[in-house]
Amino acid sequence: MPRITTPDGTGLHYEEAGTGTPILFIHEFGGNHDSWEPQMRHFARRHRCITYAARGYPPSDVPTDVEQYSQAIAVADAVAVLDGLGIAKAHIVGLSMGGFATVHFGLRAPERALSLTVAGAGYGCEKEHEEYFRGVSLEVARRFATDGARAFAPIYAEGASRVQFQNKDPRGWREFADRLATHSDVGASLTMQGVQARRPSFWDLEEELRAMAIPTLVIVGDEDDHCLQPGIFLKKTLPACGLSVFPKTGHTLNLEEPAWFNMHLAEFIAQVEAGRWDVRDPRALPGQIMRTD
Repeated sequence: MPRITTPDGTGLHYEEAGTGTPILFIHEFGGNHDSWEPQMRHFARRHRCITYAARGYPPSDVPTDVEQYSQAIAVADAVAVLDGLGIAKAHIVGLSMGGFATVHFGLRAPERALSLTVAGAGYGCEKEHEEYFRGVSLEVARRFATDGARAFAPIYAEGASRVQFQNKDPRGWREFADRLATHSDVGASLTMQGVQARRPSFWDLEEELRAMAIPTLVIVGDEDDHCLQPGIFLKKTLPACGLSVFPKTGHTLNLEEPAWFNMHLAEFIAQVEAGRWDVRDPRALPGQIMRTD
């Protein structure tokens, strides 16, 4: 199995396909590297596509110390994958937990990003729900540790923003739920504790985000309630950001609506590579409704 070793000695499994401008796909908490298969197959026609299993997700290593899991470490791991493959710059695409890693990649390693695609990211960002999110994250961590992934996966997979996928594509959702059931009990629990429960809200990073001019596409499902407002916040805050909202769609965007996801991502990357994804025109004043002089 192809592996890259991070600076702290953690082995990460990766897969790649295709040639061309690189795209690095970063998976969500409920998925793994296989979650990007519809995108790996589609974009490998024109790009060098790379995906990897985050630490804590077999066949990558599963560190047993919670301090080996954090938002900063998640970004360092993404950079380590690029370094290990000799890639100077790539389009970075992340969903949910991977979307947060993508935002932080732009903040910590902007020189390595050709563009950022942030999909379904926002859980825990809303200040009014911040404490609830941290509490429920620790409860999810406890359930993975005590009940195990096989027992807890059916419950987690029917969350409020997952049932849309189940209703539209029962076979696809079943693959997602079955894959979740194979996750490492220890890795899932420590990832939830170390990364999810401790990451900062986007609102806490507003000043840094306003200075991040990397071309960015934010994608949100309109029934992914706790990602909608964070998505709008990113649109209003990032200088070169576009926002796409998928109708009647939940959290698992790239699997629930793969055709839409691939179409929007392909158009975004094409515009970036043509030099046509600019910062917002300063004449587009947010406070103006109609110009009168």
